[in-house]
Amino acid sequence: MIIHVRIDERLIHGQVATMWTNNLKASRIMVVDDNAAKDDMIKMSLKLATPDGVKLSILSVKKAAANIINGKYEEQRVFLIAKRPETLVKLIELGVELTQINVGNMSHSEGKEKITNTISVTKDDIEEFKKLEGMGIKLTAQLVPSYSPENFMELLKKNTK
Repeated sequence: MIIHVRIDERLIHGQVATMWTNNLKASRIMVVDDNAAKDDMIKMSLKLATPDGVKLSILSVKKAAANIINGKYEEQRVFLIAKRPETLVKLIELGVELTQINVGNMSHSEGKEKITNTISVTKDDIEEFKKLEGMGIKLTAQLVPSYSPENFMELLKKNTK
């Protein structure tokens, strides 16, 4: 079963591998990313970053949706990670039920608006977050488990034009 969903463009890194995975007592990290699913170099680096004793799946959106819907992970504690909000919109459109998404890290670059120190979004991202909110998904911003979650949509409305 999916115990936590996080948007983090770095996918698996120190915070995810140690703090989040331990805090959630996750038995599997599921990376849902079409590019990573077909790139052997990315897959290798994600495997190296995965904590010992934790299983790893690196799946395309369609494969992840099929596996989740077919109950492949029912007996596991799955921590699902995606780089961008549109990946999660697609998962939901394919029939995956999600209720809450934690927005973790979306780095700043030209053309993005800064929402928090660790989250910057494009206009397309904003539209995807609005879609998720419209689907009844609770969106929170929380960098690490020890921080209190904040209402992401309020942050978004307050910090974008």
